[in-house]
Parts: sequence; C-alpha cells; structure tokens
Amino acid sequence: MDRWTGILKVALNPSNSAPHFKVAASFLLSPASKTLAVPSMNAIFFKGDRVQGTGNQAIDRLSESENIAEILVSKLGDSVNAWVVEASTFHGPFAVFKEFVPTVNSRGEPKHYDPDGFPASSSIVRIISKSIDQVRSTVSVYKNGSPIPEMRTPKTALFGFSKGGTVINQIVAELANKNVMDAVTVTTTSDSQTVQTRNSIFPASKDSFLRSIFEFHYVDVGLNCRGAYLTDRAAVDQVARDLMIYNSSLRFVLHGTPRQWCDLNRPWIREEKDSLFRLLRDAGEKYGGRLQASERFYFADAQPTLQMHFEIIDSMDVG
Repeated sequence: MDRWTGILKVALNPSNSAPHFKVAASFLLSPASKTLAVPSMNAIFFKGDRVQGTGNQAIDRLSESENIAEILVSKLGDSVNAWVVEASTFHGPFAVFKEFVPTVNSRGEPKHYDPDGFPASSSIVRIISKSIDQVRSTVSVYKNGSPIPEMRTPKTALFGFSKGGTVINQIVAELANKNVMDAVTVTTTSDSQTVQTRNSIFPASKDSFLRSIFEFHYVDVGLNCRGAYLTDRAAVDQVARDLMIYNSSLRFVLHGTPRQWCDLNRPWIREEKDSLFRLLRDAGEKYGGRLQASERFYFADAQPTLQMHFEIIDSMDVG
C-alpha cells in the first residue's frame, strides 16, 4: 500500500521557545486518491535514552526513528499508521518525558505515576493531532472536496522501549482512573471537517484515546531506579474491572532480554516485571478474563549486551 513517511517536529505549545518532539510518522494513503486513509490501527512507540558513538551498525540502525516506524508497519501490517516519539528534552543522553510524567527528575526518573490531570493521554492526543495537521498541509485528507466518511476510530497499540516504558506506566495509571470510563468527551472546533477527519484517523480527546487502547507493549524497559514497571495492584484491578463492565478487552505483552531482566546490578527490574505480570494475571482471572498478559524473553542464552537491547525491536513478536 502507498504511504506517507517522514519526520515531524511537534510542539505542544505555540511559543517559539517551547520544546519540540521529534516524531517519525508513517501514514496509510489511499492508493486511488493518494489521500490520508483510515488505518486498521494506530501504533505509537516511545523511545528511550540516546545512545551515540558506539560504532555498532545494528544499534545505529535501530536508534533511528524512521527505521523503527518501518519495522512497526512490517510487523503490524501495511494498513496501520505508526508514530515513533522521542522525548522533547534530554539531559545529556537521558530522555526526560516531563510532559507525560510530571514527577520525573532531571534524568527522567519518575517518583511515582499520578493520573491527576491526565498529562500523558492529553499530550499524546495533542502531539498526534498536530502531526496530522502538519501532514494535511502536504497531503489532502479529502477526495473531490468530500470529507472522509464517518466511521469508528481505529484501535491503538502502545509501545514503550527502555525509558519509554515510563510513558506506558503513566497511561496505565490514567486508564485506571475511575472517571475515565464515565463518559467520552467530544472535542469541538470551528472546522467540523477537521474533527471528523481526526475522529476517523485518531481519537480527538483524551477519553476516547484511552478507550481506544487495546494493547500495551513493554519493550525491554528499565531504569537506574525503581519504577520501570507499574506495580500498583489497585490500578491494575481498576483497569480489569472497567474492562468487564464495558465488555472490552486489553492485552499486555512484556518483552525482555538478559540486558534488563538479568541485570544483577539492577535486580529491581526483574522483580518489578514479575510483580506486574502476577498482578495482570490475577486481575485477568478475577475479572472475567478481559485483561490478558504474556511475557516473551529474547536472546535467553546470550550474554547481556547493549546490542540485544536494541535488536529486540527487530525481534519482538507482536502477534
């Protein structure tokens, strides 16, 4: 299928001094009209810290956002839209996702995950909506002046790689907030066609975005402190209860390598992973099987290396 691919610079605020997010995007195009088409799903991948100067071709290739977007499309199918989001701020090599997780310190390490204000989901909707607006300036979303027919917004799969897992944890905490499921707010704008387009391609509000999520992928996540995985039983149970009430389902996949799961200097990574997996499994059994969890271990017989930490992006099984 035909696609629009490229790198976008997106700021949450209009100020010239506002930090920008580097976003690699790959949009599905209609083969007949070359317009933006409605995808089968949206996949959003959050990167981690920067690694430079290794001289390793595999690490260099898998550090490039454009390559990651291409890998996502190859794994999930040609009919998806893919976004790869870098942190807007770096302290040296350390990614600081402060707009998503307000409690992070200068090295991007979170104190805790607080759903108050829904910072992660609100920021994601704004970033993706602005990226769509940028692409609209070069690729029409209409055919012969007619808007895309209204249809259900596609589901969303989220990927957190390395420190990008902190964004996934924050979103789970926001999803667990009991007010999320009460109602889906409708975003309004003077341009009704823009609303219709966004609703078709990507959710237009934080509530509809949270409801669109059907998969979480933790991809070799890890921190130099605790907090790499969410281990809040109340939050996991709340998510599972809501799934049962609203007749929905959600899948968690924990992908890991010896680089993170077997690090003797950071044993909390494995401990937190095991804890989250138990919480997910127990909540799934308790609340009607709507919440599903699996874990996948890659390069199990190899010695831990930085290269395998990046090669998991190529190797991960998303099926």
